[in-house]
Amino acid sequence: MLEMVVYAERVPRISKGEMWREREVLRCLPSPLCDLKGAKSWRPLYSKHDVKAAISKIQNVGYSERIDLYGILKLTALSSGFCVGSCNWVIESDYEKVSYVSCSSTFTTHPLPMDQSLLKSSDALILTGVTEAPTANPDAMLGDFCNNLATTLKNGGNVLVPCWPSGVLYDLFECLYSYMDNASLTSIPFYFISPVADSSLAYSNIFAEWLCQSKQSKVYLPEAPFPHAELVKSGRLKHFPSIHDGLNSCFKTPCVVFAGHPSLRFGDVVHFIELWGKSSGNTIIFTEPEFPYLEALAPFQPLAMKACYCPIDPRLNFTQANKLIRELQPGHLAIPEAYTRAPDLLPHRTDLIIQDTECKISTFSFLEALSLPVSRQFEKVVLSNELANNLHPQEVRPGIAVATVTGTLVSKDNRYTLEPLELSEIDVEKPQESNAAAERHTDRQKSCHLWGSVMVEDLLQSLAKRGICDVQVESNQGGHTLHLAQDDAMIQLDASGTHIITHGNEALRINIRDSLLECVTQF
Repeated sequence: MLEMVVYAERVPRISKGEMWREREVLRCLPSPLCDLKGAKSWRPLYSKHDVKAAISKIQNVGYSERIDLYGILKLTALSSGFCVGSCNWVIESDYEKVSYVSCSSTFTTHPLPMDQSLLKSSDALILTGVTEAPTANPDAMLGDFCNNLATTLKNGGNVLVPCWPSGVLYDLFECLYSYMDNASLTSIPFYFISPVADSSLAYSNIFAEWLCQSKQSKVYLPEAPFPHAELVKSGRLKHFPSIHDGLNSCFKTPCVVFAGHPSLRFGDVVHFIELWGKSSGNTIIFTEPEFPYLEALAPFQPLAMKACYCPIDPRLNFTQANKLIRELQPGHLAIPEAYTRAPDLLPHRTDLIIQDTECKISTFSFLEALSLPVSRQFEKVVLSNELANNLHPQEVRPGIAVATVTGTLVSKDNRYTLEPLELSEIDVEKPQESNAAAERHTDRQKSCHLWGSVMVEDLLQSLAKRGICDVQVESNQGGHTLHLAQDDAMIQLDASGTHIITHGNEALRINIRDSLLECVTQF
C-alpha cells in the first residue's frame, strides 16, 4: 500500500480529467477501457495518512488464535501457506461454522504450511484465490526463470524483473542465491528498488512465527532465516528506495534489477525499460500472473529487448482445489462464477474448473452479494453455579439423568445465562398469604414431570395397598383397560396417555392418582 502511494505521488496530476468516466465517452474508448465497470465510483488514491489510519485499526492475531467478536462469533486465522502472514479464516458460532479459503498453497516454500484441521466439516465453505496461471507449474517456471536469467547474463545483457516487494520475491532471492553460485555468476549484482525495499527485507527476518519450521529453527541459532540477508551482507544484493537515492554511485552492469510496479504503468521499472529496451541483449522476465505481459508492454512498443513470461504462482490449481474440497467435506460451497467454466483461451480444458463436488454450489460474480444457506437454529445457554447446585437429577435409564430447570434467562454481551428465579415484587409485598396459596406457589416452583410407562402388575399392587382389590383387566393392541366394578370406575392405559373415569368420586380419583405416581419416575 505504501509503495503504491509513493509511486502515485511521483506523478502528480495538475488537473483531474472526469469526462472519460461518462458512459457515452467510455464506450468509445479502446479495449479494455471500454469494458470498465463502475468507473464513475472510482475515487482518488489513498494517502500515507490514510494507510497509517487504516493500519492502526487492525488487531494483530496469531495463527490458531481464537478471537471473540462481540460474543456473537469466534474467528480463527489459519496459515494458508501462500506467503508471509497469509491466512484462511474460520468463522464460528456455537453450532454453525463457515470457512473462508483465500490465496493458499500446498507447495513447500518459506511460509508456514497450510493448516486444514479446522476447515473440515464446515456448514459453508467460501473458496477464492485459485491460481491465475493454471497451466503453468511453479517449479518448472522457476527453472525457466533461472535459465533465461543466466543465458542473458552470460551474454553480457541485463535482466529486469517487474515484481511486488514481497511474496514470491523471497523465493526468487533464495533460488538465485545457490543457482548463481553453481552457474559461476557470483560477481553479478542484484538490485532491489522499491520505496519499501528496506522494511520488506527486514520484516521477513523478524516474523519467525509465520515461517516454515526449517526457517523458524534458524532464528534460535541465531541465523537469518532467509539467504537474502547473507546476500545483503556480502554486497551482492543492494536495495534502494528509488533510482535517485544512491543507485548511481554503485550501479554496474551486467546486473539483475527487481523493481515495481508489475503493471509497468508507474514505478522505477518504467525507467529501466526505457534505458534497456533498445538493446536485444537485455531481457525482461515477468513472474507475476496478475497482469497480461503483452498488454503491459504495449505502450513501449517497438521494443528490442527480449520478453519472457514465467508466471510463478504457487496458489492452488484446480486439481488441488477439487481435492481440497473433497477432503474438507463442506455442507455448501461458494465460489466465483469464473471457476465453473474453462478459461476463454482454453475452452477445451474442462479440467480447469471446480467440478465433481458432493455438496451444493453457489456462485457469485464481481460486486455481487451472496446469501449463504446457513441459519442459526440454537443458542448456547450456560447454567449459573448457584442454579446448578440446586438441581437434583433423577436417573431415568442407566447413564441418563434428567432434572427440571426453572430460572431467569439473562442476556449480556450476546451471551445467555440461566440465573435462579427471583421472587417478584408482588410476592414480596404480600407476606401474609394463606397457607394454601403458599403451598400452590411452592408446588409451582417444584413442578414435577413424569417419565416412563405404567406396568399393569405394578399398578395392581399399588391399588391393592389402598384397598382397591376388585379390578378386572382387559388388554388389547392399543393398551390396557382396568375396570373397578365395586367403585363403578375405569382406568385406560395406552401409548398416548392415561385416563381415569370415576364419575365424580374425588377420593377414589386421588387414590388412583397416587397409585399411578408410584409406578412412574418423577423428576
